[in-house]
Parts: sequence; C-alpha cells; structure tokens
Amino acid sequence: MAEMTVEVVAVERRIWSGEATFVFARTTVGEIGVLPGHERTLAQLEDSGLLRIDATDGKTVTAAVHGGFLSITPDTVTVLAEFAEVSEEIDVERARAALSRADRSDPEGEAAAARAEVRLKAAGASD
Repeated sequence: MAEMTVEVVAVERRIWSGEATFVFARTTVGEIGVLPGHERTLAQLEDSGLLRIDATDGKTVTAAVHGGFLSITPDTVTVLAEFAEVSEEIDVERARAALSRADRSDPEGEAAAARAEVRLKAAGASD
C-alpha cells in the first residue's frame, strides 16, 4: 500500500508526525483529500477546520486546525498551522464554555465560536 510522510506543526510545537495513506483538510477554496503521489500543492487552511489523517497503523488522527498552510509533494504532506490540537488533547468543557461565551454579533466572537465548534467536532463532542 502506498504511503506518505505527514507532519503537523503548530507555531508552538509539533502536533503529529508519521506515515499515512490519506489526509483530508479544509482550505480557503474547499476541501482536499490527499493520497500518496498527489500533485505538488500549496494551499491556505481555513481559519477553523478539521484535519483527518489515516495513519498506516490503521488509526485515524483528527485535529482542530486554525489557520496556516498545507504543503503537498508526491511523498509528503506538511501542515503548518497557527494553532492545532489533536482530538485527545481537546478539553471539551472548555470548548463548550468558549462557545457559550462567544458573541456571534461581533466578528471576533463569530471567529471564537467557529474555533470552539471545530474543537468540539474534532473531539467528537459536537451536538
């Protein structure tokens, strides 16, 4: 089975690194699915989006990713995010509290709500 090296890096640390068979991400121009051998691509990630990695060991890694870029070569996928959290790291109660505090009438509040909703989706706790 074909595989590729995937690296997810946020400003403050490496989030995940390993071998994978598939990567799914949301960019500013739409969703993208990446298989090994993909055409070289550079894309801007959505301000708040989900990232899914199907690792070669059969596990699926899900992360909430906020801003950044996706760089693809035939053998590698690199996600350079402003902020990212894998599902196991997400504090669900904190994300719910942030969502309830967000003032959607304000652009900053709408962005905070979107970040909280993506964190909840990544953690599998969205309603």
